[in-house]
Amino acid sequence: MSKQAKAIAGRGCNFGRLAAGIAVFFLGGAIIAVHAHPAQSQSSPTAAAAPQTAAQKYKNIQVLKDIPADELVPSMQFITAALGVECDFCHATNQGKLEFDKDDKKEKKTAREMMQMMFAINKNNFDGEREVTCNTCHRGSAHPQAIPAILAEAPKPEAMEAMHQQHDMDPTKLPSGAPVMAKYIQAIGGAAALDKVSNRVEKGNAVMPDGPPIPIDIYTKAPDQRVSVMHMQKGDSVTAYNGKAGWISFPGRPPREMSPADQQAAKLDAEAFYPIQLEREFTELKLDDHSEKVADHETSVVLGLSKGQPPVKLYFDKDSGLLVRMVHYADTPLGFNPTQVDFADYREIGGVKTPYRWTIARPSGSFTIKIDEVKENVPMDDAMFVKPAAPPGPK
Repeated sequence: MSKQAKAIAGRGCNFGRLAAGIAVFFLGGAIIAVHAHPAQSQSSPTAAAAPQTAAQKYKNIQVLKDIPADELVPSMQFITAALGVECDFCHATNQGKLEFDKDDKKEKKTAREMMQMMFAINKNNFDGEREVTCNTCHRGSAHPQAIPAILAEAPKPEAMEAMHQQHDMDPTKLPSGAPVMAKYIQAIGGAAALDKVSNRVEKGNAVMPDGPPIPIDIYTKAPDQRVSVMHMQKGDSVTAYNGKAGWISFPGRPPREMSPADQQAAKLDAEAFYPIQLEREFTELKLDDHSEKVADHETSVVLGLSKGQPPVKLYFDKDSGLLVRMVHYADTPLGFNPTQVDFADYREIGGVKTPYRWTIARPSGSFTIKIDEVKENVPMDDAMFVKPAAPPGPK
């Protein structure tokens, strides 16, 4: 496990700057994939089947040339989160359209230099470990934060205690978190009741910081399939994961395949509503020896560990046993992108408790899903879980 992954396990997640913007949540960098100009490949059909690098798929990639092509968008997402900016901070625009391959802006040249500096610092000072990232200096600001911030109020005792935890704490040495997970499964109805739930259809609204609520339908199938459809003014926006592949589509645009990091996040989001499968997702469950408070809930923090993945933090209410928060991370070449999901308003349906409200927060902002109606074990069209065919490439 990397030092940065151990650091995740050893401290809470502070998202800092939270700005509104629905496109940030659901586009998630998809604008880059949709509007970037792919490089024209002259390779043979056999070579084309091999995984592409960023330089092979996109034009004018100069620093992140050798990373897998599907890791470029998550890397750009990390930069926007670390600097608190949008794509047009570095990329040129022409009549409102982003021109990703152009080098017209000084900020783009500076970003390339900063990435090279970051890689050099980690190589020369931390044995290549990703200890320093864009966020190390920027902290959600376009300009590095050279002057320490003045603390507006005294730190809370639990925060002070957390500061004394070892930065490189090894979570594998912690006690088992299995008893906490078992209490949770019992609290929502027990394994026997959960096994009877084969699917759910949920209807409600996505509530944004600004603007009217947006109607949303969510279709889930055990153990890990989930499709959410937001009914927007210009058409439906779909985010889907079928247990093997994930995709996102927006009105007037072809579907975009999720990156591996996005797929892992979608898988966790789906499994959170079928917790027996969530438990099986991890090779180990470890109980953090420091409890944390989530709103008014005193919680036990369980770390879900899987080989090759950042730890997932699960916060369970000590009294009710219910899951009140999940924090997971997308691993990109530049650093970890965090997502926090807070669950609330549990109600019983068919002998199983399920949250009727959850809030999704990322460094760029947050929004809340409020459910009005839940139906279980209903006829469902399997076609919605079939990945759409990819659009034909350029001729």
